[in-house]
Formats: sequence, C-alpha cells, structure tokens
Amino acid sequence: MNRVKRAIILAAGIGERLQPITFLTPKPLISVHGVRMIEGIINSLILNDIFEIYIVVGYKKEKFDYLTKKYRSVCLIENPYYKNTNNISSLYVARDFLEDSIILDGDQIIYNPMILSRDFARSGYNVTWQEERTEEWMLEVEGDIITGCSRNGGSRGWRLYSVSRWNAEDGAKLRKHLEKEFEEKHHTDIYWDDVALFCYPEKYKLGIRQMNPKDIIEIDCIKELVAIDSSYKEYIEDEDEK
Repeated sequence: MNRVKRAIILAAGIGERLQPITFLTPKPLISVHGVRMIEGIINSLILNDIFEIYIVVGYKKEKFDYLTKKYRSVCLIENPYYKNTNNISSLYVARDFLEDSIILDGDQIIYNPMILSRDFARSGYNVTWQEERTEEWMLEVEGDIITGCSRNGGSRGWRLYSVSRWNAEDGAKLRKHLEKEFEEKHHTDIYWDDVALFCYPEKYKLGIRQMNPKDIIEIDCIKELVAIDSSYKEYIEDEDEK
C-alpha cells in the first residue's frame, strides 16, 4: 500500500460561473451552510491525518491569508499565471510536492471525509458510478485500471471527480510531464488532468477508487449552489428579473 503524505488544493481560479458572488469572494471561500468550502476540505484532510497541505492561490489571493494562521499546517503557493492559463499552471507551480500526494479542487463539498483516506493501492482518481447522462468527464475502465477518458460525458460509466492520489513514482513522472507540457510545449490552455489521461496515458497505470455520489458535491454554477444552500436564491431571482 501507498500512503498520502501531503495534499495540494487548487484554488487559483476566478470562478466566472458563480459571478456575481465571486466578484468579492474566491469560489473556494464561499460558505455553504456556514462553512467555507475549502475549510471543509482542510478539516477532512486533517481528520485523515494529512497535515502537510498546500493551497495554490491566484485570484484575490490575499483572501486566503487567514488560513495560514487558522491552520498551522497550511502553506499558500501563488500561481502568477492563473489569469491567462488553464489549471495546468496551478499544478505546475506546486510540482515540487507531487510525490505521495492527494490533489483536490478547492470548490468541493466533502460529506464523507473517509473518501480522502491516506492509504491507497494505486495512483488514480475517485469515481462514482453514473447511470444517467452527464457532461462530466467519464473514464473507461477495465478491471480497476483506467484505459481511457471522455471529455464529452456519457452514461452508465465511471464519473471522474477532482480527487486523485499519486504515489512517489507516478508523482515524479507527473512533475516531469507537467514541465514538458508547460515549459517546452507551452500547452497552457489544458487541464492538468490532460497530462496523464491524454498526453501521456501510456506512461501511467492509473486506477479508480469508488465512492458514493452523496460523499462529495462539486459546485459548478449558482443554481447548483442554491440547490444546496437556499440562502443564495436571491442571485437566481436577480437573473430571472433580467
């Protein structure tokens, strides 16, 4: 078994689909029922004895400063490229910490902290079984090994979530491939997940870690936020009036 030693939380984005809320508040710092999304992630990591936590910041980076005082194990990493690149730049600036890591997006709500447990057999992604049609990325799996990925969604398959673990060997490979794509090829417009799943799939043998759909929720737009926390319904009403 492998064991996670550190976490990388990606939190540099602008969060355009949650505007106007994100005009003042970065998306990961939005509160849902009184708890900021990123703090829910941090607390879930700590419950799993993962104390070395790196948060990649960019948009309104100063808003995250309080986290280093509230959580002594948190360190902020600035992404100076966030305005003009996709999230490959966020993992690129955190590439020193990829070995034995768990990588997460900062705009998720964790309902079951055990999905972030430290021990893992193989590098790979948390997934849920998806019966209905979804536009989210879907993985092709044989046994427990990822053999392909669709960016166009699908149904009756394994939906990829933004929770992944990387052992020392795969973390080192991921660093090398990130540097090649970002520095040499200047592929700044891709997702970091593209690196292992599309750019160099033959170099990895990634697995899946099954969880239940209710264990985690990813917030992509205001309607999804309102469905969980009705205190934001005024933003939908404002849109309807327009």
